[in-house]
Amino acid sequence: MSDVILTDGNHRLGPSTGRLLIKTSRTGLGRKAGHDLTIEATRWSGDAMVVLGDPEKSSVTVTVETGSLDVREGKGGLKPLTDADRAEIKRTLGSEALLHTARHPVITFSSTRIAGTPQSFEITGDLTIKGRTHPVTVHGAGDVPLHGWATVTQSAWGIKPYSTFLGALRLADEVRIEFEMTQLKPATGGGQSLG
Repeated sequence: MSDVILTDGNHRLGPSTGRLLIKTSRTGLGRKAGHDLTIEATRWSGDAMVVLGDPEKSSVTVTVETGSLDVREGKGGLKPLTDADRAEIKRTLGSEALLHTARHPVITFSSTRIAGTPQSFEITGDLTIKGRTHPVTVHGAGDVPLHGWATVTQSAWGIKPYSTFLGALRLADEVRIEFEMTQLKPATGGGQSLG
């Protein structure tokens, strides 16, 4: 991992500059049978306008392709997560009950306020999932590597947390979104594609 030092200017974000993860947890009587998942967005892009002397003038926008979410890890469970399990989870993520990727191909975040210092900051913004927009606060730290997290309640965006065994095993409604930046690339203008 390389050192990431925040500098003034417009920076391009994406898989080549960092990772964007979703972490789930289990609940219910049958939770020991399931897995806590780490899901990674493999196609996403964004821009960060950084004004160190006046954080209020800074901004961040991010777009994630909903069909690019891949299971990277499954902790716990009665048996290890198989490739077939990963493929089934990916299909389930794209279903109408969850992200409905055919109808809602992207998730977007657009900051409305940034406060703090490069070492400890908060980014408040509008998160749009499945056509619904709600405010979210991202908590970040500028130590190496630059990283942060936010907690999202799925049902607020019309996502029904996955359940099985008549509800005895289900995903918790709250999921944690994490980012880790390994480098910052200056934006050079022109359009940017996802990925």
